[in-house]
Amino acid sequence: MEDTPQDVQMGDGDQGQEIVSAKEEMDIEDTTDPYEQHFGCNSVHLSEAARLSVDERAWNLQKSSRGRLGPTHESIPEGCDPGPSIMKGDAILDRLKKPSNARKGVPKDQHDLRNDLLTTLSTYRDLYLSSSSWENRKPTREAISLHLLNHITKKRRRVIKNNERISNATKAGNEPPEDIQDQGFTRPSVLILLPFRSSALAWFSALTTHTPSPEYQIENHTRFTSEYGLPSGAIDKLATAEPGTYPHDHVETFKGNVDDNFRVGIKLTRKSVKPFTEFYGCDIIMASPLGLRQSIQKEKNADYLSSIEMLVMDQLDALTMQNWDHVKFILDHLNKLPKEAHDTDFSRTKPWYLDGHSEYLRQSILLSAYKTPETRQLYNARLKNVAGKIRTDKRWPPIEVPEGVDQNFLRFECGNPKDETDKRFNYFTTQLLPTILKSAVQSSNTVIFVPSYFDFVRVHNHFRKLSVSFTVLSEYSTNQEISRARQAFFSGQKSFLIVTERFHFYKRYKLRGIRNLVFYGPPDHPQFYSEYLSYPFLDDGVESLDVTCRVLYSKYDWFRLERIAGTEEAIELTKSL
Repeated sequence: MEDTPQDVQMGDGDQGQEIVSAKEEMDIEDTTDPYEQHFGCNSVHLSEAARLSVDERAWNLQKSSRGRLGPTHESIPEGCDPGPSIMKGDAILDRLKKPSNARKGVPKDQHDLRNDLLTTLSTYRDLYLSSSSWENRKPTREAISLHLLNHITKKRRRVIKNNERISNATKAGNEPPEDIQDQGFTRPSVLILLPFRSSALAWFSALTTHTPSPEYQIENHTRFTSEYGLPSGAIDKLATAEPGTYPHDHVETFKGNVDDNFRVGIKLTRKSVKPFTEFYGCDIIMASPLGLRQSIQKEKNADYLSSIEMLVMDQLDALTMQNWDHVKFILDHLNKLPKEAHDTDFSRTKPWYLDGHSEYLRQSILLSAYKTPETRQLYNARLKNVAGKIRTDKRWPPIEVPEGVDQNFLRFECGNPKDETDKRFNYFTTQLLPTILKSAVQSSNTVIFVPSYFDFVRVHNHFRKLSVSFTVLSEYSTNQEISRARQAFFSGQKSFLIVTERFHFYKRYKLRGIRNLVFYGPPDHPQFYSEYLSYPFLDDGVESLDVTCRVLYSKYDWFRLERIAGTEEAIELTKSL
């Protein structure tokens, strides 16, 4: 495939050969290595004390507020001086800022968000935007893209400057300078992980926003649009539907090409952007976790990920609805010592790469609509940036539900998260379900909503042992199975309908015939909760008193519970008994 790594080997130092005029490239602008500026790592090995603090999760915690980003929690390694928490300005090169500064009609709130993001990112600390809204997705991508381009450009200029120093020394008959350590093992320095091809198209658009024609040449643009957009002549029923036909978040997530198996390398020069560059010759790798994992397994190494300096993970809420094991697989192969040399000039390799410590200086940027245990664990355990890390905070209001519907939150006690799935299943099968089956009203027209597919399998198997009529809907159901199950439940042929959250995430069908709702656990997506509570009223003559709702939860459901009940009420619901 054209967008997978080939046998061509190209070291990081190759960057200097693509520029016609090194003097023109410098433009007397700042060429300081970002790591030297923010980490104090110029030609010295990374502090052992800093690494030890990060490995032992010894962080100094503080709260702050960062403009449009809102309240934040900041973690700084104990005993470390990571540099200023607020930078003066955004450190973006003037040449790169020019296109966005020239743009007219940008709303003030988006302009302020862009500036606050760039100021925060310029500290080179990790950033976790844990409640990124649909409305802010485009300006957020554009701001981060500008930061990435700035980093790559400064890195390239430094390499070119040092190439010139070496060339001048050689021409003068002198030994090359020994203080030049400006490269990694391989050229790619940015990795962007995304759920769908449509997401990659949006990010490519954000990148090229800062590299406009005619100054820049966007090579293979038509091909990229063709492969990452919809086929010619195809009609996107989500994008073209009347407003309100589909939920807004569903349209934003699934419009366009939603193939989740892709990977592409992008090379940047002073005058061009070149997608479909083989990995060892590119600057940016843009991929889905599935696509990149298949590439690694095919090549039997991940050397092109050895020198990643910036990791961006967008739409984490969508990635958790895919196979999270793919994400963990990629992170396990990130910033590892390469298996092969790849024409690396080790005399110019930065010392923290040689020491195997590059993960401590990688900046990670995580974007999600909400927090989950998976993404929080990623933030807590996987991010080891010695500059520190920042996560945004949000206090959630209660989700809006149809007036008059009685919501009954049922808590089961659990003292260890490892026992949580067993405790939940035991409570459901021994206390909640028997009560439902004894009720003539609640033992029919009942939907059981199960967030986890593994829990779904367990509940499904339990129902097979019972003398009750039921049907199921999961993300693996065929269109024929979906139609048959919906009709059987609506007509009353089946008393129970067991549904997974991923089914609703991908399909978003409106289900009729519901009178009783049982949430085996709170859904990750808070709007799913309010949607299911509204479905009974699709049928004529249904009153609020006709609808029952029960939510099974433990204290480990905090993130999901907070988004449904609201922060204040969730605190009360999870208080120790």
